[in-house]
Order: sequence, then structure tokens, then C-alpha cells
Amino acid sequence: MSEERGPRSEGRGAKIGNRDHYSYSVYADPAMAERFDAMRFSGPIGRLIAETQERQIAAFLAPLEGRRILDVGTGTGRAAIALAKRGAAVTGIDAAAEMLQVAERRAREAGVAVTFTRGDAHGLAFPDRSFDAVVCLRVLMHTPDWRASLRELCRVAADRVVFDYPSITSAAALQAVSRRVLHIVKPSVEAYRVFSGHSVAAVLQTEGFELGGQHKQFVLPIAFHKLFNSEPFTRGVEGVMERTGLMGLFGSPVTVVARRR
Repeated sequence: MSEERGPRSEGRGAKIGNRDHYSYSVYADPAMAERFDAMRFSGPIGRLIAETQERQIAAFLAPLEGRRILDVGTGTGRAAIALAKRGAAVTGIDAAAEMLQVAERRAREAGVAVTFTRGDAHGLAFPDRSFDAVVCLRVLMHTPDWRASLRELCRVAADRVVFDYPSITSAAALQAVSRRVLHIVKPSVEAYRVFSGHSVAAVLQTEGFELGGQHKQFVLPIAFHKLFNSEPFTRGVEGVMERTGLMGLFGSPVTVVARRR
């Protein structure tokens, strides 16, 4: 599906998402902000997800020392803090002040300097190419207008953009359908979308970027792995999936690095 391209902004926040959308309202809640990390990244599987992605992002962006990085949709600052620990100069933005309060506290506890400020992925308040790289995790799957958001990530990045998405060929596609149905009766449910590699590549191409690499983490649903809650089991099963080529076909989430041509 094509979209009309809006005007290019020079840091004025040209387009802002629908504030009534769940991706804004659900996270504008102090209780949600406090339990966010525990919900997603606690336990052996949650830690495996977080640590694997952090290592992959660091590899995609290396060398990190002194690089100016923007973390869009930083949430509680997990990725921003990890990058700052590796020597990057990081700015983290999020639409929810409640999430940023937790992020600022976590950065202080970690002993790293990160600049946190409110912002919207649909209209980033920064000039073109003002950061060496931009990171955006677990955002495009939820944001009201993912194409506009991805264009903004590309606009402010001088060199690279790293982001992730659930694949349309993965088990996540089935869950996405059930979430959309449930969202009708319970609007707070996160009715995320899934993506094809082709649709993502098409937007990158229009912005002068090309795919520089990608990493896929799971074939089986994350919920399945959390039932066993065993890192050795998950590594073993998913290792078989990778060796047999199933990871390349059905793996998700997909973490991508795009490079400016």
C-alpha cells in the first residue's frame, strides 16, 4: 500500500501520531513504566532476548566509542544505557514522560550519562543527519504510521539505522491476528502489526538506504519458550532451526541494520 509523502522537516516535528492510539495511552502510566522491563525481559528467556539483541546492535553499530546515537522509543532506556556503557553519546526519546522517568533513574543507577527527552517517532525534532546512527526497537510494530516513522529515522541518521520488526512469515503473524481481534473488545491490548521484508526495503530505498545486515532470533513463539523457561532448551531448539535453514525462512523478530547509500 502506497502513501503520500509528507513534507520533509528540519527538526520541527512535522507529523505527530494519534495520541488516543494504544501505543501512546498504554505507556502513559507510571505503573506500566515500573513493570515494563519485568514484563518483557525478566527470567531466562527475557534476559536471552535482551542480551542477544544488545550484542547484535552493538555489532551493527561498531565502533561505538564517541558515536552520536539516537534511541527512538527508548522506553525505560534499556538499549540507550547499553550503548552508553559501550562509549556512545546517546540521546533517548519517548512520547511517555512516565517511561522516561524510569529511564533516567536506571541510567543514574548504571552510572552512565544519557540525554532523555520527550519526542515522537512521526516527527523527530532534530535536523537532517544530526546523529551518526539511530536505533528504534519494538516501535514500528506499534506506531500508528510506521512508514512515516521509518522515514524520520532515516532522515536524522547520517550513516546507519537499526530497527526491528516481527516477520509476516513467522509465528508472530498468527498472534498479531488474534491481538487485533482482541483489541476490538479491549482497546488497551497491543494489536501490533507484522512486516514483509519487501515493504521495509521499499521505504529504505526511497530514503537512500539499503539493507546492511539482519539477525533473526526465534522460529518458535517466544511464549512457547517461556513455558519451558530454560535458556539451554531454547538455545538447543533454535539452534536446530538455524542449522536446518528454518530460521532464515521463519525467524522473528528481525533486527535490521540499514546503511545510507
